[in-house]
Amino acid sequence: MDLIFAFASNDGKTLNMTRHFGDSNYYLFYKISPTKTEFLEKRESAKFEEEESIKHGDPSKARGIGYFLKDADVLVSKIFGPNINRMIKKFSCVLVQSPSIEENIKSIQNNMDKIVEELKKGEDRKHLILKD
Repeated sequence: MDLIFAFASNDGKTLNMTRHFGDSNYYLFYKISPTKTEFLEKRESAKFEEEESIKHGDPSKARGIGYFLKDADVLVSKIFGPNINRMIKKFSCVLVQSPSIEENIKSIQNNMDKIVEELKKGEDRKHLILKD
């Protein structure tokens, strides 16, 4: 089964290791199966208007990011903010350890069954933490 993964990135090359998923500068889209990987696109983040009074976890920010990434099945990041509770209703959310996209793709491929199983749970899904 092929799934579309959106990786959070600040530099457009490696995984964002310092900011929440929704605060990334870019999202790198890949179609991944257990045996194949295809890079689809690098999408520059839509900058959502935020006032200083809006805090992390704002529902309108989650809606905007959800719409911006609507063609993804799985969101991948080192760090998710409080909006993970909203995003997980539309996407599977995977936390990874390495800044290397290649290493994370290998880990995803090795754990594709777990990711698909969690994705199928719909709004009852939980986030996954991949360590290998």
